[in-house]
Amino acid sequence: MTRAHLTLHPAFRIGTVDRRLFGGFVEHLGRHIYDGIHEPGHPAAGPDGFRRDVIELVKELGVTTIRYPGGNFVSGYRWEDGVGPAGERPQRLDLAWHSTETNRVGLHEFQDWLDLVSSELMLAINLGTRGLPEAIELVEYANLPSGTAVADRRRANGREEPFGVTMWCLGNEMDGPWQLGHRDAGDYGKLASQVAKAMRLVDNRLQLVVCGSSGRNMPTFGSWERTVLEHTYDDVDFISCHAYYQEYDGDLASFLASGTDMDAFIDAVVATADHVRAVKRSEKRIQISFDEWNVWYFTRWNAQEGTHAVDDWPVAPRLLEDVYSVADAVTVGGLLISLLNHADRVTSASLAQLVNVIAPIMTEPGGPAWRQTTFYPFSLTSRAARGTALAVTLDAGTVTTSRYGDVPVVAAAATTDGDAIQLFLQNRDTTAATTVTVDLTGFPALTSASATGIWDDDPYAVNTMAAPDRVTPRTNDTATLTGNVLTVTLPPVSWTAVTVA
Repeated sequence: MTRAHLTLHPAFRIGTVDRRLFGGFVEHLGRHIYDGIHEPGHPAAGPDGFRRDVIELVKELGVTTIRYPGGNFVSGYRWEDGVGPAGERPQRLDLAWHSTETNRVGLHEFQDWLDLVSSELMLAINLGTRGLPEAIELVEYANLPSGTAVADRRRANGREEPFGVTMWCLGNEMDGPWQLGHRDAGDYGKLASQVAKAMRLVDNRLQLVVCGSSGRNMPTFGSWERTVLEHTYDDVDFISCHAYYQEYDGDLASFLASGTDMDAFIDAVVATADHVRAVKRSEKRIQISFDEWNVWYFTRWNAQEGTHAVDDWPVAPRLLEDVYSVADAVTVGGLLISLLNHADRVTSASLAQLVNVIAPIMTEPGGPAWRQTTFYPFSLTSRAARGTALAVTLDAGTVTTSRYGDVPVVAAAATTDGDAIQLFLQNRDTTAATTVTVDLTGFPALTSASATGIWDDDPYAVNTMAAPDRVTPRTNDTATLTGNVLTVTLPPVSWTAVTVA
C-alpha cells in the first residue's frame, strides 16, 4: 500500500467554480440525435418525439450548458435548413461523417429539448463553408426580438420570444486539415475577428469563443493560439481547447495519468494567451473553453474511415459508440480533477458527447436507455463541486508511466461552498491501494466524512443493455475524520468523491 498526504486551507484558493464547467456537447453525428434523444414512436417519447427516459438521465447527469450543433458537422451546416415547417426541410449530405442529415431536429426543436433538460444553449456557427453574412443573420434570428425580416421569420416559425443565446463558438477545429474550409491561423484569425465584430454589432451581450488547437499534438499547437489571438484578442472572450484520450496497447498506467497531459495543455494555452495580453498591454484576460474533452478510442474510428461507397449515405448510422469501462470512468474522473484545478482560467467545458456517440448515456431503438460507467464521475462531480476551488498541496509517491514519466500516484482537487468540503481523488496505482491523509486544520467544526467512488476488481468491467448496472458508485467505508485529519483508503484504479461537513 502507498501513501499520500494532502493539505487544504480556506485561504489557498484557485477561483470560483463556474457552473459552465459542467457542460455537454450534442452534435448531429451518428445516433446522437436521431434514435438517441429524438425517437418518435418510442414508448418513452413525448408528442415532440423526444425520449423522456433520456431527458431524465441528462438531467441526472447535471450538464449546465450544451454546445450545438457541432463539431465537424457545423462546418458544412446551413442553419436555415433546420428551421421552418419540419416537413419542408431539405435533406443534405453531411460530409464530416458521411451521412444524410434529415434536418428534422433544428434550432427550435433543440431549444425545446434544452428547456426540458434545464440546460443552456452554446451555439456554434459555420466558419468552414460559410462566413460573415450567415453569422450575422443567425444572431439576428436567434436574439433580436422583432422588427426585421430575419427576426420576424423566427416568430413566424413559432418562437415569439428570442432564444437569447449568450455563448457562441466561432467555428470548430479550424486548425484541422480534416475540417471543411480549413484555414491557416492567420486567415482564420482575420475571419474570426471580422465575424466577432459584426456579431457584437447585432448583440453586444455575446460571449465569443475562438478556435484554439484541436489537440496538443497538432504540429501548429502554440503558434496557432498566438497568431489567432493576435488577430482576435480584443474581439473574443474565450479560446477553445479540445482533447481526447484512450488507452494504447494495454498501457493502463499512462492512460490513468491522462490528466497530466490536460494540465500541460491548459498551462501552455494560458501562457500563450497571457503572452499576447502582455504584448498588447491589455487589461483583458482571455479564458479557456475546454469545449470538447472525453475518452475516445479514435483509433477504432480511423480504421473505418474511407470504407463508404459513393452512394452510401445512411441516416443516423451507428458511429463512435464506444463502450466504457471502469478504467475509462476513473480517467474521466481524473480529467475532471484537472479542470477543477484550473477553475481560475477554465470557466467553460463540454463533455463530448452525451448520448450514444462517445457518450455517458446509451440507448437502443425501441428499447431502454442506460448509464455508462463514465456517467458517474461526471454526475457526482457536477452535483458536488460548488463554490470555490481550493489549491491542494500534495505530498505523494509516484507511479512510472511510459508516456508521462513519473507522476503522482494520487490526483486531487477540492472545492468548498462554505458549508462542506468536497474532495475528488484518483488513485493511479494499477495494483495497490493508497491511503490518503488530509490536513484540514484551517477548517473548524468539521464533524463527518463520507465517500463514494468507482472501482472494481475488474478495471475493464462495463455496463451494457443486458447488464446496465454492472458498474455503479460504491460507498467507501474507510473515510474517517479524527479531529481535523481526514483519512481514506483508495482502491487501485479508482476515483472517489469525499464530502467533509
